[in-house]
Amino acid sequence: MSFVEYGDTIKDGDTAIVFLGHESMFPVKVQHGTVTQTKYGVIRHSTDLIGKKYGSKVTCSKGGWVFILHPTPELWTMNLPHRTQILYSTDISIITMMLELKPGSIVCESGTGSGSLSHALIRTVAPTGHLYTVEFHQQRADKAREEFREHGVEHLVTVTNQDVCKNGFGVSNIADAVFLDIPSPWEAIGHAKSALKPEGGRICSFSPCIEQVQRTCLAMEEFGFTEINTLEILLRVYNVRTISLQIPDLGEAAEDNSSTGFDSSNPSNQGSPCANLQQGTVQFKSGVPLREMVGHTGYLTFATKS
Repeated sequence: MSFVEYGDTIKDGDTAIVFLGHESMFPVKVQHGTVTQTKYGVIRHSTDLIGKKYGSKVTCSKGGWVFILHPTPELWTMNLPHRTQILYSTDISIITMMLELKPGSIVCESGTGSGSLSHALIRTVAPTGHLYTVEFHQQRADKAREEFREHGVEHLVTVTNQDVCKNGFGVSNIADAVFLDIPSPWEAIGHAKSALKPEGGRICSFSPCIEQVQRTCLAMEEFGFTEINTLEILLRVYNVRTISLQIPDLGEAAEDNSSTGFDSSNPSNQGSPCANLQQGTVQFKSGVPLREMVGHTGYLTFATKS
């Protein structure tokens, strides 16, 4: 099992996603002799999972059923264990596009955090690219290495435990893009410039506060970055549901049928809309916004190395 390569069957040691519904799913590490409890009953890994195809419907001990899905960066973002605040697919999608990432790209990231963005970056640059990710916290760096190894992507990523603001990324003049998600990104702009290739590399900084953005933009300008721009992504979700509305009673047809040439006694007019209009209901699909929506997550500042 690998997050960048699809496998047909579930194997011992795989990470799989137990899907109970769109709002209810969780990851599980498949192991011989292990059981997983769900609200529908027990899943026995040896008999219910190992050897089955990903996407299979698995019946639990109480008679309910779940789907077992192959992991992807998108599913992992929704189910990963949170060690820090994470980036979600809304911001991740614009980051990978605006940094112009593709297979073979070299990317530097700080900090690694819970690895939500890291998995998406690895999938984007695979199979020949590489991610250099820096994490200040020792335990988080060790856990990230462990997860990358379990997820079959350790050959595509190098995890370094150090302070990027003081020591940089550990590489020079090779990166196609740099991503910063740290409290004081303006202190790492110089190291980001050193890590980027000589010309044309892209940088992105994620900050929740506008004061951080202001200082970062000033630092980018000081170090000669161009095309500096900041944006904010707001997601508004709609529920598609069936709505029933009563057909309005518009009253009788035109009072003077003779003036309009309408003759209700004429058999040819019996099928007209006015003749068949009856009080009732009509059903149709409608998109209804959620009562609550995810608001501000952070500001994304992009720039290009001149």
